[in-house]
Amino acid sequence: MKFNISYIFMVFFIYSVLGFISETIFTSIKNKKFVNRGFLFGPYCPVYGFGSLFIIYCLSRYENDPIVVFILGSVITSCLEYFTSFILEKIFHNKWWDYSDYKYNVNGRICLQNTILFGLGSLVIIYLGDPLIFKFLNRLSNFSLNLNALIYGFIFIVDTIYSFIIAYNLRNKLIFCEELKKEKLAHLPGMLEKIMKERLSNLKTYPKRLLEAFPNLKNNNFKEFEIMKAIREKNILEKKKQKKNKAKKKKVNK
Repeated sequence: MKFNISYIFMVFFIYSVLGFISETIFTSIKNKKFVNRGFLFGPYCPVYGFGSLFIIYCLSRYENDPIVVFILGSVITSCLEYFTSFILEKIFHNKWWDYSDYKYNVNGRICLQNTILFGLGSLVIIYLGDPLIFKFLNRLSNFSLNLNALIYGFIFIVDTIYSFIIAYNLRNKLIFCEELKKEKLAHLPGMLEKIMKERLSNLKTYPKRLLEAFPNLKNNNFKEFEIMKAIREKNILEKKKQKKNKAKKKKVNK
């Protein structure tokens, strides 16, 4: 059953949810407010799901040697985090997280602190998580397992597509911000907001959740994103006023 596609997906999904919970708790405590930490909109972080699958299927054979599990788990998960950071940066034109301020980091993508935590997490997965989840999923009938995998899989795919659209929209805004910084006119008093109003007249979305989840994206372009937010709020207010005026005119005509 451990190599059944539905079983593999459910293990991936469960660890993605657990990863989201732990990441959200840690980030919320650090920021002293609730932060919906994650690339996707649902309560799951896929990188934890993939990392857990790698650990389970690569390190289960070493369960009699916890030191090997710890070391290899640290290496595997750190490589995954580095690779994920690199890919996201190439696709979306910016770093989603940055550990440059941490001691013993590699290009700001991974750091020793996280590597140690990932190693400890690997021990938890091999000696506690995997046996418990196996028992839980093994109690489900094949129909129930497949149905759950199908439902959660559909939700996950739809969420992934939608989140990538939002993230790509954010990417375009980040590129726009960088282009603005190179323009001489944008440095003149009042010109930055004027240029942004002209070029972002059709601004439909402000990626508030992503910017809160990954503050590094906003910190590098704080001024520009604050103006974008203000422009969007003004556009929303204007549209509401227009709707009210139209509704008043209809009443008068009646």
